[in-house]
Amino acid sequence: MAKLYFYYSAMNAGKTTTLLQSEYNYRERGMETLLFIPNFDDRYEKGHIVSRIGLKTKAIPFGEDFNFYEFIEEKLKVPNNNIRCVLVDEAHFLKKQHVAQLSDVSDFLGVPVLTYGLRTDFLGEPFEGSKYLLAHAEELCEIKPICHCGRKATMNARIDEQGHMVTVGAQVEIGGNERYVSLCHRHFKSQKTA
Repeated sequence: MAKLYFYYSAMNAGKTTTLLQSEYNYRERGMETLLFIPNFDDRYEKGHIVSRIGLKTKAIPFGEDFNFYEFIEEKLKVPNNNIRCVLVDEAHFLKKQHVAQLSDVSDFLGVPVLTYGLRTDFLGEPFEGSKYLLAHAEELCEIKPICHCGRKATMNARIDEQGHMVTVGAQVEIGGNERYVSLCHRHFKSQKTA
């Protein structure tokens, strides 16, 4: 039975690497997948999912007005298609309607949907996509990164050029290790008030 999955964590847990490994497993067995990434993620080549360890593959960019259900339904009508899985990177950037569409893909089109993203932003607030995935995904899977102290990291801290924690700014600021670090609750709270 197809389900909607949400693989979540703080930054630097290997979410994208896990997504790419899942996609490889399907392809290795002769099955097709559909991969999606937000259209504004411009850290790497546009329309590509790229992991920090160098793995990469093409993906379909989506924006706010994108309709996952309609797009996937059309792809499934192509004769001899062998689409067996949908994978979404940076799923925290999904909108409420996207989560509903992806849930419908698993429920009514019978295709498993694997989404990968952050649970919260740099202030500890949920992203829209994460909030609705946590509410509607049938399977929740935590991927566990490590804080510099060795404890499980659950929070994302935005840092400035000097490595100090930033506590104001827009929710979305695309960046990697140069802008974000994963922290346990204790270090997130202590650095936030420092």
